[in-house]
Amino acid sequence: MALNSINTNAGVNSAKDNGAIWAIAQNQRADVSALDSVKDSLQRGQSTVDVAISAGETISDLLNQMKAKALAGADVSLDASSRTAMANDFVALKQQIIKTIASASFNGTNLLKTAATALYSLADASGSSKLTVGAQVMGLANTAGAILTFSIGATFTSAATASAMVTNMTNSITAVNAAVAKLGTGSKAIQTHLDFVSKLQDTMTAGVGNLVDADVAKESATLQALQTKQQLGIQALSIANSSSSALLSLFR
Repeated sequence: MALNSINTNAGVNSAKDNGAIWAIAQNQRADVSALDSVKDSLQRGQSTVDVAISAGETISDLLNQMKAKALAGADVSLDASSRTAMANDFVALKQQIIKTIASASFNGTNLLKTAATALYSLADASGSSKLTVGAQVMGLANTAGAILTFSIGATFTSAATASAMVTNMTNSITAVNAAVAKLGTGSKAIQTHLDFVSKLQDTMTAGVGNLVDADVAKESATLQALQTKQQLGIQALSIANSSSSALLSLFR
């Protein structure tokens, strides 16, 4: 037992050594292993949210550019040809927003598209607790649940309609920035929980070690004592054999 404990650095190698401690350690090992799955789930969730954040930031930038085009188009001194050019740029930017929303997917999950649902990541080893990040639908105004205030056909043909688009862009920018902020909070929450799970896993692993690892110094002392006892026994037997041989020689 002592030699095995030193070789393996474990005082409890099987249920035969200490059934109760072995069972506790095995349960803890199972939880430590399960936490790997929790971390994988959290990391996938964070990547999904971070992709949505990047897309949301891009959309915010595009909306700022659309607002600038609409504002330029609202200038009453602008000639029709120039206003049309501004409107064409406005529509092109809108199409980029649509493509950005469609591309904001990770591992098959898109938190920005129409009908997007909340993201759920594992939060504990039992699988019963989930960390939730809500979807932020950034579709155009004619789609369900959308936060953008202009429709897919939005454009302007006059100073008045361009001015109306400035208001739409302002409202949309405010809504998108608020949505991206919520996603940012969600990503931070996932990272905080991921850090906690990693620390918990390290602590549990150390706890298993405390339960089953051998006291090497103590086991070494025990082994040395056994070896010394064995050597003394061998020496005593050798002396006894030598004495017997000496006595027998007297009768020769």
